[in-house]
Amino acid sequence: MRIKLTSLLVADQGAALQFYTDILGFTCKSDIPMGAFRWLTVVSPQAPDEIELVLEPNVNPAAKTYQEALFEQQIPFTAFEVDDVNSEFTRLSNLGVAFLAPPVEMGPVKAAVFNDTCGNLIQIYQNL
Repeated sequence: MRIKLTSLLVADQGAALQFYTDILGFTCKSDIPMGAFRWLTVVSPQAPDEIELVLEPNVNPAAKTYQEALFEQQIPFTAFEVDDVNSEFTRLSNLGVAFLAPPVEMGPVKAAVFNDTCGNLIQIYQNL
């Protein structure tokens, strides 16, 4: 058994695809029409055959409530590992990404949390 897919709730799949590819640098792996929505996944360009992130529409009321509660409590929905959190913080900030605060050391990691503009807070972290 292994993890191949994980989902992230998004308010708008098109806007999410643009943010996750144009700003964060992920690559679109699947974009399949599914009625009113799409089966939409992105992957890391460094690992295109590994874990896919599904940009899942938040149309389910329970899912939307969960997503909004996490955001209001400033809890990241998920986290992405980076090689250098300070460099990513600077790069993304220069692209207009809004962070809650600069990177901070937290035990064995250094991390920062940003708003993905799709209804989520996302953490980036670097192992120290």
